[in-house]
Amino acid sequence: MPGTLRCIVVTPEQTALEQEADFVALPLFDGEIGIAPNHSPMIGRLGYGAMRLKLGNDEKLLYVDGGFVEVAGNVVSVLTNRAVAPARIDTTAAEVQLANALRQAAPTKELQEIRERQVAQARAQLRAARRAR
Repeated sequence: MPGTLRCIVVTPEQTALEQEADFVALPLFDGEIGIAPNHSPMIGRLGYGAMRLKLGNDEKLLYVDGGFVEVAGNVVSVLTNRAVAPARIDTTAAEVQLANALRQAAPTKELQEIRERQVAQARAQLRAARRAR
């Protein structure tokens, strides 16, 4: 279809999504980016959160768990650790992960980074799940 993007989401296990879109919004590690057809080529580092795909009046959400995005020639390629529909997120597990991470002592820089990543992942999962309702 002219004037659209081809969006491909790949995890280590599978191709999680392959579809056309008029617009794609992605969580980057330092904010959000919107991608429309004929976007300039780019590579970015993904954060944790909801990826939005719009085609006409339809919107699809997909939680992505870090990784990378490449935009080239109206193709948006997403490589992520995990891609899941927000309705399938286990919110109880995310709440437990958040509580455990917030309680966890982090005396070293490495442990602080691990704790920050766990907090960011859990919060992003909970936001994505709430948004899908």
